[in-house]
Amino acid sequence: MFASTIEILKKAQKGHYAVGHFNINNLEIMQGIINAGVKLNSPIILATSEGSIEYAGIEYLVALAKTASEQNKIPIALHLDHGRDMKLIKKAIDLGYSSVMIDASHESFEKNIQLTKQVVQWAHKKGISVEAELGTIGGKEDLVHSKDIIYTNPLKAQEFVQRTGCDFLAIAIGTSHGAFKFKRTAHLRQDILKQVVAKVKVPLVLHGASSVPLSAVKEAQKYGAVLKGVQGVPEAQIKLAIQNGIVKINTDTDLRLAFDAGVRKTIKTRPEEFDPRHILGPARDYIQKVVEQRIKLFGSQGKA
Repeated sequence: MFASTIEILKKAQKGHYAVGHFNINNLEIMQGIINAGVKLNSPIILATSEGSIEYAGIEYLVALAKTASEQNKIPIALHLDHGRDMKLIKKAIDLGYSSVMIDASHESFEKNIQLTKQVVQWAHKKGISVEAELGTIGGKEDLVHSKDIIYTNPLKAQEFVQRTGCDFLAIAIGTSHGAFKFKRTAHLRQDILKQVVAKVKVPLVLHGASSVPLSAVKEAQKYGAVLKGVQGVPEAQIKLAIQNGIVKINTDTDLRLAFDAGVRKTIKTRPEEFDPRHILGPARDYIQKVVEQRIKLFGSQGKA
């Protein structure tokens, strides 16, 4: 039985910390995330994107997540990330996800409201919570991409939440998807965040917030990765965003970098190795290390 995403986030909102949303694509990535959560006694939100579902199959991913939830005592929720395919969103609801995201941020304001209201109606009938997005995040990740960042309008956010009944809201304050986020040091619009918090009472979400840790980048580069010019969101900016009201933070790029570094190192330093368990195991361990760092940064350690 999955934990309730909205209950996890309401507790975080009341406690003034954030909970990590971590994208999964396969067994090893999920195990690394869960191992970190168990070790630090933190709630975990596992997430599947449309891209990961296309790669692994939704039934496989749900089965993996259910097994993790059943075997561990920490709260583990399952969330659909950046849902744009309405049929897939409906299927996730039917399969018992804890929450789903309807991402109609690329549509007009009225169309976004219309689509979000439809998903809210479907989900709430089954006790499932809904994330929506207002404003656009820059960059590219999986099947989601946008050339520009369109900052969230606080007054529009207030109207949007009132009219749609969404349970939590992803806002745009200057983050960007992927590892190549910024041409210079990121500066999140904390002023906009504060204005949204003053107008909106539902939990707020930060997408595109991977920090792109230098240690993982250097490790991957050491063993052959070409990652020139990668840059993430500074941890100080993330801490400030949490202080100002963000309670759910999405992480995907950092996990990919950790996985890549772990696999590359094993293949390069142990060329005789062909057992996939011995190749993927170190990558799983590296992911656990990165997730532990994120949990500590978010303040959710000991909050399970």
